[in-house]
Amino acid sequence: MTHVTEHPLVQGGRSAALAAACVRGGVAAGLGLGALAVLVIAAWISSPFPDGGPNDVLHAAAGLWLLAHGVDLVRTDTLSGVPAPLGVVPLLLTALPVWLVHRAARDTLDPGPGGRDRPRPSPSGAIASVTGGYLLVAAAVVLYSESGPFPAELVTAGLWPPAVVTGAAAAGVWTALGRPFPGQRWAVLPRAAGLGLMTLLVGGATAAAASLTWRAGRAETVFLGLAGEWSGRAAVLLLVLALLPNAAVWGASYGLGPGFALGTGALATPLGLAGDPAVPPFPLLAAVPAEGRGGWLHWSVAAVPLVAAVLLGHRVGRSARTWTARDTVLTALGAAGTCAAAVAALAGAAGGPLGSGRLSAFGPVGWQAGAAAMLWGTCVGVPAALGVRAWGRRAPRPKRAPAPVPTPIPAPPPASARTTDGADAADRTPSRTWAWTWARRPVPAFGRIRGLLRRTGAALGAPGPGGAAYAGPHGDPYGRSCADPYGDPLGDTGYEPYDFLPAAWEPSPDPRPDPDPEPRAVPEPKTKPDPKPDPEPDPDPGVEGSGKSEAPAPGA
Repeated sequence: MTHVTEHPLVQGGRSAALAAACVRGGVAAGLGLGALAVLVIAAWISSPFPDGGPNDVLHAAAGLWLLAHGVDLVRTDTLSGVPAPLGVVPLLLTALPVWLVHRAARDTLDPGPGGRDRPRPSPSGAIASVTGGYLLVAAAVVLYSESGPFPAELVTAGLWPPAVVTGAAAAGVWTALGRPFPGQRWAVLPRAAGLGLMTLLVGGATAAAASLTWRAGRAETVFLGLAGEWSGRAAVLLLVLALLPNAAVWGASYGLGPGFALGTGALATPLGLAGDPAVPPFPLLAAVPAEGRGGWLHWSVAAVPLVAAVLLGHRVGRSARTWTARDTVLTALGAAGTCAAAVAALAGAAGGPLGSGRLSAFGPVGWQAGAAAMLWGTCVGVPAALGVRAWGRRAPRPKRAPAPVPTPIPAPPPASARTTDGADAADRTPSRTWAWTWARRPVPAFGRIRGLLRRTGAALGAPGPGGAAYAGPHGDPYGRSCADPYGDPLGDTGYEPYDFLPAAWEPSPDPRPDPDPEPRAVPEPKTKPDPKPDPEPDPDPGVEGSGKSEAPAPGA
């Protein structure tokens, strides 16, 4: 009964969560469209000579919003009357809808304030609901643009918006789940690819900015010639800001090698500008290199993909210290392929047709830029990853111990350092020469001492086991101390008194004197008692009163 009662509630909660996710997707699409509509309406209002009415302004905002999703537009109002395609996507405008979809999908799986467990859809359900709600609004905008001056091309409208929105929603759900990875290799792959891609974009932006600064005068002339009023110049400036990421992608493609097209039959590469370029007047296009062969400044742009590939390989190799060489190569190739796919997508969006005829090919070609990025990653990134892995697996060298510093032997004091009683201070510490000569005396008892001296290198003048130095008083020919007459005369701490005995012709050492003799009590001689005199014999033992009574017999 409990299961039957709770089941409809759970299903109802999930249905409400899916509906809420669909609404979130539609709200994200409306916010992006409304932001662009505000900018277009503000530019139209501030223009001193507005062209068209409010309906045309809304159609222009809808077309610009679709263009930010990669949809090609068709300009019907041309001087020749022939419809002209418009396929260059302002990449800065693309960041707005991508961020809105990402946030909507992430908030769909948010547990709520305070960690409250509210009904939430599954990850796949969240992606499908947010994408579905967003694409419903996009389909309505496509239908609305068909009646305006910038209708959408149906093929690109059915291809690029679903891909962009689904990718952004999947990234939002992945962020809400904590960005999990199935393994360490899969975690390294997108990070290494992202590092390589960011290096390419930063290097390309630097190259484009340097070229634009070099031709700043020409860019200023073109900018001032496009509009004379401040409102028109503000609109041109906003368009320049929206196309700044495109300039970075153009610079990255230029450094990779394929370059970019400046119309049909014109190609700009580091080797030079070939063909007859068709460049419309626009400030950013003033950075296009001049015609002719390229110099060393143009060739130096090749350092951008070189650094990007090295960093990609370094990122993989730093994490592959415990991997096999095969896994390292496969991970580096996967990172290079991911980076190449991203470069191809960005290059395809940054370029495209700007009209019919010669302007039908303008900007970098997607597949060419992607293939060049893959080639750089394979030829440079894979060896760099293997090299960093080998460097990280090397065995550290043992550190060398510092050499011992010999202890200097103190020099004997000068002759002037005499004591008042005439004794020389140096006599109490014999010199090394005297000790060596004394040790080499032809005395059998000192042979062992000489061997110990050669083997151990004991310092002369060191205190012996008794704690006193071996220098003795002046009257002692062996240099022994009065406090320890059996101490080692050469300072050997392993010396024992029984190591040598004096020879037969050598005087025996004096016994150790007592430093503080105490008076001993002299025992008094014992006097023997005087012997008792023998008793005089009795002349007549039988006479009574002889002085001795006869003892009675036992039984008397």
